[in-house]
Amino acid sequence: MTQVPDVPLGGLYGDAILDHYRDPRHRAPVSDPDVQAEEYNPFCGDRVSLALKLDGRGRVVQVGADSEGCSIIQAASSMMAEAIHGRGLDQAAALSSLFNDMMRGNSLSPAQEEDLGDLKALTVVRAYPVRIKCALLPWTALEVGLERYRAGHIQGQ
Repeated sequence: MTQVPDVPLGGLYGDAILDHYRDPRHRAPVSDPDVQAEEYNPFCGDRVSLALKLDGRGRVVQVGADSEGCSIIQAASSMMAEAIHGRGLDQAAALSSLFNDMMRGNSLSPAQEEDLGDLKALTVVRAYPVRIKCALLPWTALEVGLERYRAGHIQGQ
């Protein structure tokens, strides 16, 4: 069995997290992205680079989420990329807000929990407060990218 280098004892990593860490999705570069951002955590060295290609209706048709660092950042990037693929920008932003609420321990309705899907697996990270930022970094990149994209479209009108 492959040993994951930064797995603490106590079961932090569930099957979904390990699956995304070992086989990350949506890592390929995106040509001519409409939305892009890079975020870096200087305290631990985690880095994520995010690029999105949109269709004419503002739906995410291609995601490139490349990350370096611990297994949580890598799994969270992959899981986020999979979750936002096919969604509209407003839906992606709403999912980001919902994920942030979950990671901060806010109560969620059953419908909101269902919206999170496999992302719920990352709730175990809350038991390790220093790792929460690892799970949130890809979402921060998404929020920064969306903000830049929207600001560019407002200025361009």
